[in-house]
Parts: sequence; structure tokens; C-alpha cells
Amino acid sequence: MDAGSNSISSQKSGSRRAAAQRPPFQEAGSRPYMPPLSTGSRNPSAKCYGDRFIPERSAMDMDLAHYLLTEPRKGKENPAAVASPAKEAYRKLLAEKLLNNRTRILAFRNKPPEPENMLTDLRSDAVQAKPAKQRRHIPQSSERTLDAPELADDYYLNLLDWGSSNVLSIALGSTVYLWDASSGSTSELVTVDDDYGPVTSVSWAPDGRHIAVGLNSSDVQLWDTTSNRLLRTLRGVHELRVGSLAWNNSILTTGGMDGKIVNNDVRIRNNVVQTYHGHEQEVCGLKWSGSGQQLASGGNDNLLHIWDVSMSSSVQSAGRTQWLHRLQDHLAAVKALAWCPFQSNLLASGGGGGDRCIKFWNTHTGACLNSVDTGSQVCALLWNKKEKELLSSHGFTQNQLTLWKYPSMVKMAELNGHTSRVLFMAQSPDGCTVASAAADETLRFWTVFGTPEVAPKAAAKASHTGIFNSFNHIR
Repeated sequence: MDAGSNSISSQKSGSRRAAAQRPPFQEAGSRPYMPPLSTGSRNPSAKCYGDRFIPERSAMDMDLAHYLLTEPRKGKENPAAVASPAKEAYRKLLAEKLLNNRTRILAFRNKPPEPENMLTDLRSDAVQAKPAKQRRHIPQSSERTLDAPELADDYYLNLLDWGSSNVLSIALGSTVYLWDASSGSTSELVTVDDDYGPVTSVSWAPDGRHIAVGLNSSDVQLWDTTSNRLLRTLRGVHELRVGSLAWNNSILTTGGMDGKIVNNDVRIRNNVVQTYHGHEQEVCGLKWSGSGQQLASGGNDNLLHIWDVSMSSSVQSAGRTQWLHRLQDHLAAVKALAWCPFQSNLLASGGGGGDRCIKFWNTHTGACLNSVDTGSQVCALLWNKKEKELLSSHGFTQNQLTLWKYPSMVKMAELNGHTSRVLFMAQSPDGCTVASAAADETLRFWTVFGTPEVAPKAAAKASHTGIFNSFNHIR
């Protein structure tokens, strides 16, 4: 209960105590005269209030009081005697002119103070109270569904991303496609040769202009999407395919099937600046924290590592980089990773088909805060940027998206539509729309996190969903 309710309760209880202490008024003449309680100045203009208000004879008109007390009694004692209309009219006129319609018998020396404004406070509190927040409508079906032919049914890849400039990228086979939500245009960024493809990962740089493309050949390409130009190719960083990418300002972190995690400074010629060793199998999940100080990595070896930038080693160092935390609670591959936007040291992770759990971690201490068995493979995780909610995508048996309330982890909604496991999810820059890509070769859009808070709303909606009005398939 808030402080305002406590004050109101105390006022009520105080009023009840005062009422219990104050004796009820008795009929005039049934008690002896009692002097006023006030012992202060006799100045009539002085305000003095006691805890009781007693009639004062000096302020009374005794004749009027006697008349008002006895006049009604005469009629009651003689009910048979009926006054004539003339007498009744005379009596009313006399009361109006002479008695000035005075009907009170008791008079008080001091006017009682105004009652406490308890009701007024209640009304003002009710007016000033914030209106109850309306429950957000969560659509149970996708807003739009597009064909995505040749989308790889591979749990360990990362083939979908939504950049800060509101352009969605998706890799289908050996081709990367782009959709510009501002102009509604679609384009093909690159189709790699069979010797290098297929594409195994895509990730937008923070500027929303440059994009990294990981390949099956272990190469990583950097593209400028405004000029559709290949800027450089990172070779020799990994020995096998690069299935996960993550940006930290100008540092591109790559994770490969060889188990290595490498930080690449894309501004310099010798791009490899730091290496993390800890995974024995393919690295399938990489996410930098919002502060850029910690990196989470998940692998097919069922391990989750938390790395700190201050503990990384250079390539030239003979020693192996020491992780900050090595977390072994998951029982299957760890791909789904999501840093909490409202608590910097909170990380959510999801396990594969043999684990099926979403776990929450305090990355400062390495403690597992909670674990929830979802009943199916966890493929991807996304936090709501405006509310304490988490969205998860799943595989067999329902292939659904589930919205959870954090920290209670109560299911708020289940979004169905995909007919195969939902491998990838990406969030729009405004945080409202989520794109999901599944092994059923469809791309679906869900307004699961609300509507954009920009004016006009109609234009905002068109900028995020109307981009697909001119076509119904990807290529």
C-alpha cells in the first residue's frame, strides 16, 4: 500500500477516535451550564477552538428557543384540533418575518472548524492518479508471410539480421538479400561462388551501412550496402565455416566451426587483434553486451562462456585466453543468447533439443538466476526494449514463438504459424516488429512488442510493414 493510502487510513482512524471521545449533544435543560473550554483571551475576534463545542446561553434567544420547543408539542398533544387555513397562513408568515426562519435551538460561541478534507483528498487523489495502463493487444498471427526459398535448415547458422538503418538482410543459399523499409525496395547484395558458399552468417555493423557476411569457406566479407561494393575479405582467420558474427563498434568478432573466437579490427590491415580459446566444437552463438565490456559465446559443446575485454590475450601470446565464467548447466548446444536491455549484467541463454531450457545468468558472479523448461528446442531469444518481456522461438513440436513476462516467466502469448522450427529472429530498430525465419522456408513478421510511438502512426506502420506490399516472395 502506498503512502497516500496510509495517510488516508490514519485520517479515518483519527476521525473515529475523535468521534468516540466527543459525547453526543443532549436536549437543552437536561444538564447544568458548563463554561467554555477556552481559557484564552475573551476577545470575541480571537479564534479559539476546543476539542468540544458546547452551547452558550449568552448567544441564545431563550424566548425563541422556548417557542420552537413548545409549538410543535401543542399540535402533537392535540391531534384532533386542526388549525384553520387562515391561522396556518398567519403562523407561516409570522415565522418568516419575525423568526427569520430560524429553527436552531442551540447556539455556539465559536464556529466549528471546517471538517478535514478527507473526501476532497480522496477525490483529488483519484483525479491525479495515473490512468490504468491499457493491456497491449498481442496479435496471434503474423502480419505478413513471405516465401524464403533455399533458407538453410541449420541450427548452428545465423542467417537473419535487421540493421539500424531499418534494412533487413537474409541469406538464402549463396545469396544475400536486402529490404529497405524506408523506400520499400528490395535488392540482391551478393551471390558468392559455389567454391566459397553457401552463406553461413550475416551481421549488420552498428552504423547500419556496412554488413559482414560469413562464408562456408571460412572467409568473411565486408560490404558497403550504399554503394553495393565489397570492401575487403578477411582470410585465414578461421579454418572452417564462420557461423556466428557480432559487432562491437569497429571490432568484428567471428566464431567458427573450428571452435575459435577472433576479434577483428576492420580498420587496420592486420585485422586479428584478439583470440578467445574455450570451445572445443563449433561456436554457434555470439553476443556483445550493451556496454561492450563482456562477450557471451555459446557452442555445440554445450558450453556458455562469458569473456571480459580486459582478460583477452593477443594473438602473439603463447597463453590461452582465460574466460571470466565457464557455465556448463546446459545439456545441449547453446545458440540463443540475449543481453537484457534494462539490466546490464543479465544474460538469457537457450539450449538445443536435448536441453530445452531458457536460463538467466548474473554475468558478474556467474550465478544462474533461473531456469525454465520450455518443452522444445530454443532457437533464438529477443528482449522487448520497452517492457520486461522475452520472446523465444522454438523447434519441434509446436514450432512456435513464445512471449514471456519477466521475471515471473509466465506465458503471455504463443504465436503459431510456422510449420517447421523457427531458427532465426531479428528485431526492428524501433523494437516493435520481429521477423522470424523458419525451416519451412517462410519469413514472417509479428508486431509482438507493440506499435511504434512516432507520429503519425499510420506512416510508422507503413514504414515497417508496407515495404512488402509490392511483392509476396523474396525472389
